[in-house]
Amino acid sequence: MKCTKCGGVAVINMPQHRLKLCAEHFKEWVLSMVQRTIKRYRMFGPKDRILVAVSGGKDSLSLWDILIRLGYQTEGLYINLGITHENYSDVSQEYAEAFAAAHDAPLHIVNVRETYGQGIPDLAHTGRGKRMCSVCGLVKRHIMNRIAYEGGYAAIATGHNLDDEVAVLLQNTLHWQGGYLKRQAPVLPSTHPRLARKVKPLCHLYERETAAYALVQGIAFVEQECPYSVNAKTIFYKQILNQLERRSPGTKMQFYLGFLRAKEEGLFCLDEPEKELTWNTCRKCGQPTTAGDLCAFCRLWEKQKHPA
Repeated sequence: MKCTKCGGVAVINMPQHRLKLCAEHFKEWVLSMVQRTIKRYRMFGPKDRILVAVSGGKDSLSLWDILIRLGYQTEGLYINLGITHENYSDVSQEYAEAFAAAHDAPLHIVNVRETYGQGIPDLAHTGRGKRMCSVCGLVKRHIMNRIAYEGGYAAIATGHNLDDEVAVLLQNTLHWQGGYLKRQAPVLPSTHPRLARKVKPLCHLYERETAAYALVQGIAFVEQECPYSVNAKTIFYKQILNQLERRSPGTKMQFYLGFLRAKEEGLFCLDEPEKELTWNTCRKCGQPTTAGDLCAFCRLWEKQKHPA
């Protein structure tokens, strides 16, 4: 297999792009793709400070590496969730720390158990009735917003790739979740001064492309998936989409870009003005909330202390 550009040995075949690239041209192509995505959606500028949410996995560490190579001002944030199964959280943290040390890049670490008293697995089993992933998402969003606000970052960058985005899109479309469809986008704007702008610079890269980038760039990453994501519906939807992609290369990209284009054209009537939100300030943590005097994060911990 020969590189489309130089005729050398290709390390990856991307039929959806009609490209076969050697290691050097593939790395150049990835950097170019991400830079175009950042500019296309006006995610951030060269003078902005960006907080990169890292998990120790291939996507988030590849994202951090790419942004560093593109010259952006970045700092990492690793949230240790206290998942002790096979030392998942601690092992993941080690990979994040190793990457930060190798690149001489600042890394902030928040240990949920040490900071708040319990890890995610314990918190999710306190009778609240929420699924593990739901509790985990709530906790991570709160911490990311807090760190971004306190540090004065322009945006939080996450490593969501195209496969992640289309799996969520398929799920929300099958159930016609209008609210979620309306909010799904490469950029989630800030709706309050204390709530950070969130961006997804890898949203045009396939998962196998981010994995290949990590390998050719020599990035060490945790290969184990979160033990609580084994039965996640998004994994099932990814399998379905992979079958479609094999039959018709480019299906995932067409699905995602077609959705974004349809939103812009008003096809889904999802671009109606947002209802004006009434913001309160959480009396415990100071974060904004639209529900009473306690935000969802603090209510979670209150119910843990005083279960029904």
